[in-house]
Amino acid sequence: METREAAAGEAGVCVVVQCALVSSDGEEQAAKNEAAPENDPEPPTKSKMEQIFGFKKEDLTSWQSLVTLLSRPTDPASLGIFRCLFGLLMLIDITQERGLSHLDYKYLDGAPVCRFPLFNFLHPLPLDWMYLVYVVMFLGALGIMLGCLYRLSCLMFISTYWYVFFLDKTTWNNHSYLYGLIGFQLTLMDANRYWSIDGLLRPSIRNRHVPLWNYTLLRTQIFFVYFIAGIKKLDADWVEGYSMSYLAHHWLFDPFKVILPVELVSLLVVHGGGLFLDLTAGYLLFFDATRPYAITFVSYFHCMNSQLFSIGMFPFTMLATSPLFCYADWPRRFFSHFPAFLRGVLPFTSPDPQPSPSCVYHEIQSISAERQATPPVAKPSKLRFKHKLAAIFTIIYIIEQLFLPYSHFITKGYNNWTNGLYGYSWDMMVHSRSHQHVKITYRDAKTGDVGYLNPGVFTQSRRWKDHGDMLKQYATCLSHNLPRYNISDPEIYFDIWVSINERFQQRIFDPRVDIVKADWSPFQPNPWLMPLLVDLSPWRTKFQEIEGSLDNQTEIVFIADFPGLHLENFVSEDLGNTSIHVLQGTVNVEIVEEKRNISLQPGEQTKVPAGAYHKVHTVSEDPSCYMYVYVNTTEAALQENFTKLFELQERIRNGTETEPIPPELQPLISADDHDMSEVNATDPIVRLFLKRQRRMKEVKKRREAGMLERLERFAVKKYYTIRRGFLMTAIAMRNLAVGLPPLEQLTREVAFANMKEPQADSNQDERLKDEIGHGEL
Repeated sequence: METREAAAGEAGVCVVVQCALVSSDGEEQAAKNEAAPENDPEPPTKSKMEQIFGFKKEDLTSWQSLVTLLSRPTDPASLGIFRCLFGLLMLIDITQERGLSHLDYKYLDGAPVCRFPLFNFLHPLPLDWMYLVYVVMFLGALGIMLGCLYRLSCLMFISTYWYVFFLDKTTWNNHSYLYGLIGFQLTLMDANRYWSIDGLLRPSIRNRHVPLWNYTLLRTQIFFVYFIAGIKKLDADWVEGYSMSYLAHHWLFDPFKVILPVELVSLLVVHGGGLFLDLTAGYLLFFDATRPYAITFVSYFHCMNSQLFSIGMFPFTMLATSPLFCYADWPRRFFSHFPAFLRGVLPFTSPDPQPSPSCVYHEIQSISAERQATPPVAKPSKLRFKHKLAAIFTIIYIIEQLFLPYSHFITKGYNNWTNGLYGYSWDMMVHSRSHQHVKITYRDAKTGDVGYLNPGVFTQSRRWKDHGDMLKQYATCLSHNLPRYNISDPEIYFDIWVSINERFQQRIFDPRVDIVKADWSPFQPNPWLMPLLVDLSPWRTKFQEIEGSLDNQTEIVFIADFPGLHLENFVSEDLGNTSIHVLQGTVNVEIVEEKRNISLQPGEQTKVPAGAYHKVHTVSEDPSCYMYVYVNTTEAALQENFTKLFELQERIRNGTETEPIPPELQPLISADDHDMSEVNATDPIVRLFLKRQRRMKEVKKRREAGMLERLERFAVKKYYTIRRGFLMTAIAMRNLAVGLPPLEQLTREVAFANMKEPQADSNQDERLKDEIGHGEL
């Protein structure tokens, strides 16, 4: 009779299957026993440990038994479905987050662009050849999805994927790293044994067992993604609710705000709930009794993340991994409930996989006369070298994945305030940053000329501001480009102020160090990296009290600086009421134009003039802390005018306005009868007011749109994004095949590829002030 080989963590049924099929393994096994011939032997009784974990204690007592366990024959169905889903998601990811749709903007041929590869010798190929790289990657993902030329497709995908990944550190993140790891794992697995074109072309591999280690690797990898992310969230900033406090303002958390204030939503739901889910999700997915609840909660969690963050296919990839923790044969029972006429295109529902030489079998299965139509019976097999090699690889890989997130003591050159290899440590969303001030100063060592560069010149990325290795690469690149502009021997100095997790704004790099000549090594700490002033972290509670005491028009910025350094700042003319308040330490405020110095102790304050420079010198032995308190008088006056115009517009609409309307305010009347975009206002305040009204109306319309309209808008946007990627790829392939066409023809082709949806708003990237807090969501 048939026996089910339970894998580690395979002690339950997928929640979807449990609703439609037998709810427990014992009941299903009893049903099979009744249907089996009487002369079949009774199955051995499973121990408690085997029922819970899927393996016996004896399976771990020796090397031979461990290899046998990892080589246990397992149903290929769940692995085959995951392979298909992963390939499909990577096809979509290549056109979006990997950048196929905007590849020509990223890799500009001949442009003086500063890039940030992992190894400095890595350079992008010419643009048309980069498109070819993406074509190979796309075909590899397509082959993985279809299970066609599977091993070659995996090699095509991971070779090009890791090349693109290493080519640009500014796009590194945890989930991009995860895609590469999964692609590498699939290359070594037998994921084309179920629902694949290879299986149709080669019946010998069709529906054949896969060894248990195929599932063990993937399940362990996903467990690490959850659990180590939870361990990283035990950081004090996350536990105290400072890492992602802005998320609580998102509309997704509105149901919680009905019963809790925003502060508790941030602390309990965003931070507490995220910590609890990450720490427990891997365990809850592992066990039979908790798996249905775990799949429900992690599915809800990933669906929320898809709306909260712009992280591409990551939430959907994690959704696709959840069924890996179910019984490996769940697809057979799931698809068996579909109509019979669909069986030709759906996956196999036959319950009996073929034996495979990749697996180790213990005993010969007995076959009665009534069951001679079953597939070939597996014979007892001995441990071979490939079985032991697979077990060694599995163990080494798991150890390496446990070690790498905590390898910061080796890769010291990459350690900034996030403490580790960014993109490798599973410290997802643990840190949020804001940049208050970025200044790049150059000095020509030969002439002594000093000047300033626009932050971000010669690069398309802003991530270099937070990482010492990228800053070194950026400074080196600037030193190579500036001689074209008669700066023969440039020295480059960076003054970058960052706040991490709502702390003081402070310097991240020493502004006195020429980064061009500064030493950097991946195995040595950066001497020019300024330490995080963690001793000042308790001030964050005071920040909240101070901010809560201010009115809506007053803004505040908290600054901390090191002894012997100074902040040079310019106060805009719009900020007509700016003052400096000292919280700790002693500072000397230098008013540059007036040549006046003011010494301030804790508790003292002084006003600084608008439209002029000033310097704040830290003269105490310990770091100083102070705050800028200011009112944007221009914006305050504008808001006051908007309020008056709105009230006037309301009186006009309800007929209570008795005074004649001045000519410059007549557009307020016309705006009610016509499209506000067609109203011609001569007064600049009225024009800004109507523009604001139009944008608010558009935002309200989009927010109140029905589900079908939202889906249509989403589909149209994705269509034009993918369309551009494929058309530009076709142009590049034609260029490689037959050469460049005339410039006029190439211009027409690119213009056709750039075509936008007819109803696209040219101002769609403009955001309302009340949405600025959600700009990162």
